[in-house]
Amino acid sequence: MFNWNKQAAVAIPLAALLAVLPACGGAEKPEAGGTGAQGGGEAVKKAEPFTMTIYAAGVKPEEFDSRFRGALEKKFPHITFDYQTSDKGNSITEKVARGEIPDIIRTDTPTIKTGYLDLQLGYDLREMVGKHKYDLNRFVPSFIQDNIDAGQTGALYGLPVPPYFPSVLYYNKDLFDKFGVAYPKDGMSWNEIYDLAVKLTRVDSGKVIRGFSTNLIAQLRDNPFSLPILDPEKDGLADQTKWKTLFDNFKRFHDIPNNGVQSTFALENALFTKGESAMYLGQHSIYLVIPPEINWDIVSVPTLDGAPKRMGQRSPAYWSITQQSKHKDEAFQVIMEMLSDEVQMQDSRNGILTTLTNKDIREALGKAHPVYGTKNMKALTLYEPTDPTPKRASGKVNVSGSRQETIIWQSFVKAAQGQLDVNSALREADELLKQDIEKERGK
Repeated sequence: MFNWNKQAAVAIPLAALLAVLPACGGAEKPEAGGTGAQGGGEAVKKAEPFTMTIYAAGVKPEEFDSRFRGALEKKFPHITFDYQTSDKGNSITEKVARGEIPDIIRTDTPTIKTGYLDLQLGYDLREMVGKHKYDLNRFVPSFIQDNIDAGQTGALYGLPVPPYFPSVLYYNKDLFDKFGVAYPKDGMSWNEIYDLAVKLTRVDSGKVIRGFSTNLIAQLRDNPFSLPILDPEKDGLADQTKWKTLFDNFKRFHDIPNNGVQSTFALENALFTKGESAMYLGQHSIYLVIPPEINWDIVSVPTLDGAPKRMGQRSPAYWSITQQSKHKDEAFQVIMEMLSDEVQMQDSRNGILTTLTNKDIREALGKAHPVYGTKNMKALTLYEPTDPTPKRASGKVNVSGSRQETIIWQSFVKAAQGQLDVNSALREADELLKQDIEKERGK
């Protein structure tokens, strides 16, 4: 399990956040239905019925219904929950333009600027945290800190909702068996994984078998250094020496004959699920569909010389409230229920990684799932998650996270395909980031 004693590293910013909560917050009791830390407890008292709109881009209604609706309707019988997602014509930008603003919105770090703050939806949750005496220490500290940093204002704009997506190494057991190579193990280094990739990469009966493939965008972004793409203080690429270390490490895999990087993100990601890659560095995700004919398992993310032994992770999404909502207090109570121990325990048993520090919930990971229950899920807890990536300093012109990811990925692909050497690729990324900053500055 993670060593949560390192929570102290985040304690000062969180303590500062709590210190500025409304003075009256400590004296007030949560309204009916609010139970402080966990949101469970007795059903709310009879109240006037109303409709609450919840919006989550990219999350199907079936997922919301299976994970949350039952608990919410039981606890809040007077609320009708209108769940909406980003189907055609219903991006959050389009909805805001039509004046259709939800009460609760699912935000995330890469798009918190373009999909929430730039649309003038931002609402600081500190008021509600104080009123309901809500315990932020329930959560993985880096998840709370990441949200504070991403907003660049010191405000808390959301509470972390599962899942989050830690880095993990998948491997195809049948390919290892066929070629007589021993399976990878937890705790291996990148050098050891490279040696395995060399042994496994080949042409077999006219079919190219890749020894190694990767979700490049995720692994560059969620690196073990917690290295940002855009420098927090100066305009341009952060620490190019460390970026060169990361590029060099991944590039050597793609220099192996027959193991070249694919031209698109989708093609590279599809290799493992097609049975054409023996190892795949990706993320643990309930949304990753691996066909039943692939005999797979997982081990911990490899460790890199000179980097902390940490597990890269993409921070979770966040439940946020819009400043336009007329039901902020009720919305916060609804969020408390969706993040309760009871809901997150069921999530964990179904293979969805919790955002809480609760040991029992963490250890229940995948135990009720027909596939995850047979896998090495301990690989996901061998190392502590990386610290949050430093964000742009307050007052500095920023570039959206998704745009930064595209720039660094495209620069790496050019280096891996031999279009540019590594140093030139990094200089190109630096220049593109500076150009985007100037575009943002001119808006």
